[in-house]
Amino acid sequence: MKTRLIKRCVHIVVGAVLYAGLAVYANQVPASRPANIILIMADDLGYECIGSYGGTSYETPNIDRLAETGVRFEHCYSTPICTPSRVQIMTGVYNIFNYTRFAYLDRSQTTFGHLLKAHGHATCIAGKWQLGHEPDASQHFGFDESLLWQHTRRNFSNETKTDTRYGNPQLERNGKEEDYSNGEYAPDLLNEFICNFIDEHKKEPFFVYYPMILPHAPFVPTPDSKDWNPSGKGVPKGGGDVEYFGDMVAYVDKVVGAIIDKLDASGLADNTYIIFTADNGTLGTIVSKLNGKDVRGGKGLMTDAGTRVPLVVRGPGVARGLVCDDLVDFSDFLPTLCDMADVPVSSGLKINGRSFLPQLKGLEGNSRKYVYCWYQIPKFIEHFGPLKVQAFARNRRYKLYLTGEYHDIKHDIMEKNPLKSVGLSAEAACVKEELQSVIDKYQTLSNRKVKND
Repeated sequence: MKTRLIKRCVHIVVGAVLYAGLAVYANQVPASRPANIILIMADDLGYECIGSYGGTSYETPNIDRLAETGVRFEHCYSTPICTPSRVQIMTGVYNIFNYTRFAYLDRSQTTFGHLLKAHGHATCIAGKWQLGHEPDASQHFGFDESLLWQHTRRNFSNETKTDTRYGNPQLERNGKEEDYSNGEYAPDLLNEFICNFIDEHKKEPFFVYYPMILPHAPFVPTPDSKDWNPSGKGVPKGGGDVEYFGDMVAYVDKVVGAIIDKLDASGLADNTYIIFTADNGTLGTIVSKLNGKDVRGGKGLMTDAGTRVPLVVRGPGVARGLVCDDLVDFSDFLPTLCDMADVPVSSGLKINGRSFLPQLKGLEGNSRKYVYCWYQIPKFIEHFGPLKVQAFARNRRYKLYLTGEYHDIKHDIMEKNPLKSVGLSAEAACVKEELQSVIDKYQTLSNRKVKND
């Protein structure tokens, strides 16, 4: 009797353990399922603004938490302004080959949305579009669902002549216009859209691309600011106050934290990559502290202040707390996302990027010897004068421009003192020759005729 009782108790305990294990398993993602990916790209936010990079002007605890639990890259480079960066990050191709004009992405191009959708990922995009006004634009480029600002409409309301991106915004959901007037804040609407998408697709692999509208000018109060006005209808072009920039950076971080918390609560964190970056440097009216020094934003400039951006990644198999010194540019995102999702990139798709997934896992990978940037200056930026195209090739230390101007960034990060050809060290002379061959290669391959837009 006693033996039978013991056996019964063992059966009950084992059964309870198995039931608990099955319950946990039911709420977890099968190991064989491709990874989910969330790519977040802030708008006009240089690396100097982020705490984990040494920035002290703003609080960014959630982005810093990503860095603590993932990998932070010291050398990630975008282009100097919005549209060129959006084109490059989505296509994996340098602008010299496929950039046509500001606020447009050529509809013949293949994007990471296309590739991930074709291999089974549910796809969505939320945030700032600026890549064509056709109602089907986001769906055409591979996104099942979209909630966007600056899609079918321009930056400013035709009726009130005010910016429409923040309080009581004008958005487009899947190409259909939606106007808000009850105190809504666009970043909150976008986050709600993304979180709902995660809920709806948590049983299948998904890809979320979130090109934020924050913290781009106009600099205005957020719902967490003391003087937030829920009845506000935006500000005129050129309006806003730089004093609100800190509040807006804090809201960027809050939004990132909300997405992290959503993944954690949904049991999806272990099978989801979260990538945080920015499209270009901070606006020039903003001065921030980095490691005790003042750094003025360089949006629109080819300097580090204009093109060096944060890149922090957390996800399955990603090393914890690693700082990577390898070079990355925006052409590398498409192959990396495909690598994360086990999606092959056809050899017929002529991209310029290379995957940095191995580096995320602490491996050597196929690291770059240089990054390349080609930039066609839009006609609305007039202070550059007659020079309409700029380009550079660089490694971590040295940087060579299309004009022949050459800099030692390690000792001259503001690029105030170009190196002279006479008297270069053997190392500097050798690197210059290598970088010149990079510039010449892309100029020759593209055979591009410059057209100012």
